Amino acid sequence: MSALNIPTIQLNDGTSIPIIGYGTGTAWYKTADSAAVDRDLVEAAKSAMKLGFNHLDCAENYGTEPELGQAIQECGVPRAKLFVTTKVGASVRDIQAAIDASLKKLKLDYVDLYLIHNPFWAKTEAELQEAWAVMEQVKASGKARSIGVSNFLKGHLETILKTAKVIPVVNQIELHPYLQRGDDLVSFQESKNIKTVSYAGLTPITRAKGGPLDPLLTALAKKYGVSEAEILLRWSLDRKFVAITTSSKESRLASYLHILTFKLNPEEVEEISRLGQRKHYRAFWDKHFGPDDRL
Repeated sequence: MSALNIPTIQLNDGTSIPIIGYGTGTAWYKTADSAAVDRDLVEAAKSAMKLGFNHLDCAENYGTEPELGQAIQECGVPRAKLFVTTKVGASVRDIQAAIDASLKKLKLDYVDLYLIHNPFWAKTEAELQEAWAVMEQVKASGKARSIGVSNFLKGHLETILKTAKVIPVVNQIELHPYLQRGDDLVSFQESKNIKTVSYAGLTPITRAKGGPLDPLLTALAKKYGVSEAEILLRWSLDRKFVAITTSSKESRLASYLHILTFKLNPEEVEEISRLGQRKHYRAFWDKHFGPDDRL
């Protein structure tokens, strides 16, 4: 498969972000004592870029910045054609040092998007607001072209918006038919022109099989001649979200890009959403939520 040109959408600061990205979390996550470079990840990221994935997502907490940086150096794709996202997590109380450390690992002068990985570390509103003020300084320095957040709830967004001079461009959240986040989060952030970036979009078939969506996903996959994974990713795009996904297999990554060649009709998008609401499943950050909390 030759490299595809992935469409982009515009964020609230005028930046264009590719609508599907290659993630280096989940299966690629490294523990703190894993200092060695994982060549499998380097090669997988190079394969992703060869296929056309120019939106690359990593994080301080994943431990995968060195591998992504090595892959970028080796892939031959010009830096200007890549959209690189990373996130500050464990080092959030010293964001200036964290961005410098991330850039060193990535072997880059800047990232396209820098995110606060989660809000749960903050014990007060002031701590979140102060962290966001430093993020604004990072953007002003040119070390990050755009800044945003991840795993924030409506209350966290409201907190930083009280004092923000720069509005977050995105909130990257777990989002799939079994965790749709509803009006309280998605509608709110979109009303503030904060773009929704979804991760863990394949959860209904990777972690939560046996749910009400199974027959419909099978039928739609047959109708369009694609996989159930592609139907789920297409649902995210048809809901106007940016989708982050991953795989260690080049063939599977190539198949994910098939989602750019078809669209679900509005009735199918709605039916996936309707059936998905019959089951609740959260794959990440569950310790911060009740068993049926859909926020």
